[in-house]
Amino acid sequence: MTVTVRQGPSPLVVSFPHVGTDIPDDIAARMSGEALKLDDTDFEQPALYDFVAELGATTLTPRWSRLVIDLNRPPDNAPLYPGQNGTGLIPLETFDGAPIYADPPTEAETAERLETFWRPYHEALSEALATSIERHGYALLWDAHSITGVVPRLFEGRLPDLNLGTADGKACGPLVRAAAWAACEASDFTAVLDGRFKGGFITRNYGRPGWGIHALQMELCKHTHLADDPPARIDPARAGRLRPVLQAAMTGALAAIEP
Repeated sequence: MTVTVRQGPSPLVVSFPHVGTDIPDDIAARMSGEALKLDDTDFEQPALYDFVAELGATTLTPRWSRLVIDLNRPPDNAPLYPGQNGTGLIPLETFDGAPIYADPPTEAETAERLETFWRPYHEALSEALATSIERHGYALLWDAHSITGVVPRLFEGRLPDLNLGTADGKACGPLVRAAAWAACEASDFTAVLDGRFKGGFITRNYGRPGWGIHALQMELCKHTHLADDPPARIDPARAGRLRPVLQAAMTGALAAIEP
């Protein structure tokens, strides 16, 4: 199984592209010990968003690690943020800049990983969105991510707590964008709209408000919901404070969609 899809009755589709932890043995054997710590994994996101089942959401969770292939990057590996440091379709460095491979994957291997690991997730996501359109006439795609608040290799300073991305408004309708942002802005968390993280491939590729698909990416700083002390784990008090904000952003965005 490459991707687990839990089908729900509502027009909400929640994508968790970076939660996978499995790595095929032949690939893992070539990776550094530092990479195999999987520190760049968003493993906690499904637990944080446990409330989406009550909203009737369809959820997609991949089996394979983002280090095998990044599901939120375009298949041609074009940079999402030209001129800024980032991670590619097959990451060659960790977020801290440590090398992942002594011998990086070849073009042929990259093409094979695209077919084996990347394409099935996107086929499942496309099908989930098509089902929502058929049933409701529209879909809200929420792409869920988390990141350490300070990553000097990727950005300067500290990120705001909540980083809402809509590809500068291209990936969703203006009322949807405003409603989701209003929930973030009204919270006690620091927040930014279309800042350093405007949305990755999933938000930009599938967000087609003219077709009824409204896409948003939420990049959360991990300190908003994880405990400070290792091992990384959900902090009940922090997550309890954050969940109502996320739910308000989702439900507000859904209510703002005009079929």
